[in-house]
Amino acid sequence: MQQTTEKCRPASARTNTRRPPQTSSGSKPWFVGGQMDLPFLLLTLLLTVMGLVMLFSASFPSANYETGDPTFYLKRQGLFALLGLAAMVVMSRMNYQKLRRYSVLLVGISLFLLLLVLVPGLGINENGATRWLGKKGVLTFQPSEIAKLAVIVFFADSISKKKNLMETFKYGIRPYLLLLVFYAVLMLLEPHLSGTILIVGTGVVLIIVGGINKKWAIGSIGAVAAVGFAYVKLVETGVISYGASRIEMWKNPFVDPLKDGYQLSQSLITIGSGGLTGVGLGKSRQKFLYLPEEHNDFIFAVVCEELGLIGATLVMLVFALLILRGFWIALQARDRFGALLVVGIMTQIGLQTFFNIAVVSGLVPTTGISLPFFSYGGTALALQLFEMGIVLSVSRQIPAPKGG
Repeated sequence: MQQTTEKCRPASARTNTRRPPQTSSGSKPWFVGGQMDLPFLLLTLLLTVMGLVMLFSASFPSANYETGDPTFYLKRQGLFALLGLAAMVVMSRMNYQKLRRYSVLLVGISLFLLLLVLVPGLGINENGATRWLGKKGVLTFQPSEIAKLAVIVFFADSISKKKNLMETFKYGIRPYLLLLVFYAVLMLLEPHLSGTILIVGTGVVLIIVGGINKKWAIGSIGAVAAVGFAYVKLVETGVISYGASRIEMWKNPFVDPLKDGYQLSQSLITIGSGGLTGVGLGKSRQKFLYLPEEHNDFIFAVVCEELGLIGATLVMLVFALLILRGFWIALQARDRFGALLVVGIMTQIGLQTFFNIAVVSGLVPTTGISLPFFSYGGTALALQLFEMGIVLSVSRQIPAPKGG
C-alpha cells in the first residue's frame, strides 16, 4: 500500500530535495557532493585576501624592528591561511553530520586545555594575562579558539535532538547555562574577558534559537545585559579591580594619553588621520610604533587611516554580506543541526567583528579581541577558515527548490 502511494505521487513531489547519498550499510557517507554556496565562498576568499594585504601593510614596521624581516608576520600568517584554506576545502566536502560524534570530545578537549593554561609553568603570560599554550616565539595558540568551536558543535548537536524539551528549564536551559558558567569561570581566571563574552554570547543565542520559551528568551537577554551593567558598576566603585583603568580610560582616554589611555587615544588619532579617503594603502604613519597592537587587535584603526571612511565602510560591508549570507544558508539548511551550526558560527563571527570595531573606535571598553581574517594569529585564522568550511558543507546539502 505504501509503495502504491509513492508511485502515485507526482515526480516533482518525489524529487524536490537532494538527499545525501547513502552507503551500502544505510549510513551517511563521509563526503558529499552538491554545489557549495558560491557567494559565501567568494566573500570568504575576499576577506582572507584583504586581511593578508592589510596585515602586511600594518605589520611591516614592527616586524622589521623586532626581527629584521619586514615580511615576518605576513609569511607566518600566509602559511596558516594556506592550511586553513585546505581545511576549508576538505571540510566543505565532508558531511557535516559527522561532527555530531565529536561534539562531546571537543568539549572535553577544550575544557582540559583551558585547565592546562591555568597550571603554573604551562600557560604563557603576556600583558598580565595567561591565555596561551605552546612555546613562545615558535608556536602558540589560545585554547579559547577551540572552546568557541566546541560550544557551537555541542550546543547544535544537543539542542537539535531535544525539540519541545527546549521549552523546559530543566532540559532546555539549565544544562547549557551550567556549561557556559563553567567555561566563563575558567576563562575569567586567565583572565580573558573578550573570549568569555564571545562564548557566552554565542551559547545564549543558540539556546534562544533552539526554541526556548519566549519568557526565558527575554529573561536570558535581560540577564546578560544586567551582568554587563553590574560588572561596569562594580569596577567603577572599586569592588572589582580588574579592568578599572580600562573603564576609566574608555570614558576619556585623553586624561592620561601617555600611560593608561595611550592605546585608545592613539587608536582614535589613527582613525581620525584617515579622513574620508585615507592616506593611501601602505602609507599609515601611526603604524610606525605609535599605535600598539597595530597588526593585531587594533588593525582596523590602520584600515581606517589608510583606506579612510569609505574604505573602512566597504570592509564592514563585506563582513556584513558574509554574515547575512551565512544566516541565509542557516534558514535554508536541510536539518536543525545544520541550521544551528551555521547560526552559531555566524553569530560568533558577527559578535567578534562588532566588538573589535567597537573597541577600536571607543564605543566599548578595551578588551583583547581580534578582527576575524585580519588580525595576526595563525591558529585563529585557520580555525575561522575551517568553520567557513562547515558552513559550505551545510550549503552543499540545501534542498533544491520545490518543483525543481
